[in-house]
Amino acid sequence: MSKFKKKKSGGTPGISTASLPDIVFMLLFFFMTATTMKDSDLMIENRLPKADQTAKLHKKNYIMYIYVGKPKANYANKLGGSDRIQLNDKISSVSDIRSFVITERAERNSEDEKYLTASLKIDKEVRMGLIQDIKTELRKVEQLKVNYTTNKGNPLD
Repeated sequence: MSKFKKKKSGGTPGISTASLPDIVFMLLFFFMTATTMKDSDLMIENRLPKADQTAKLHKKNYIMYIYVGKPKANYANKLGGSDRIQLNDKISSVSDIRSFVITERAERNSEDEKYLTASLKIDKEVRMGLIQDIKTELRKVEQLKVNYTTNKGNPLD
């Protein structure tokens, strides 16, 4: 009779953690594939103008970005209030564009150079003289593929 003792009730069975590593790795792989890395930290204001006739660039790895605008509020004390050029994560001048383009070309294969596009992300309040100087420097270094980045919308709004 001693074999058939009654179990004391009131205890709950423990939760199995055998599938916990699988769930953690699934979440890890999801976030690794779903997130993107930020290219550069913008130190300038970049309110893009609107345009109604736009085309999307498909090969983003052949694009070098040139940002132009006034410094953001937290950088205004250090950089001043006039229009600035940002190349990657560095505030630069017009004369630095030539070395920037040459460096970007050197990082790519010689076959890919013909696809390299300079994408100008210019704030809508920037004066046109600075833009003309940038375009002149791009011509001097023979960077003739230039793209103006805009937001889609009515330009008259």
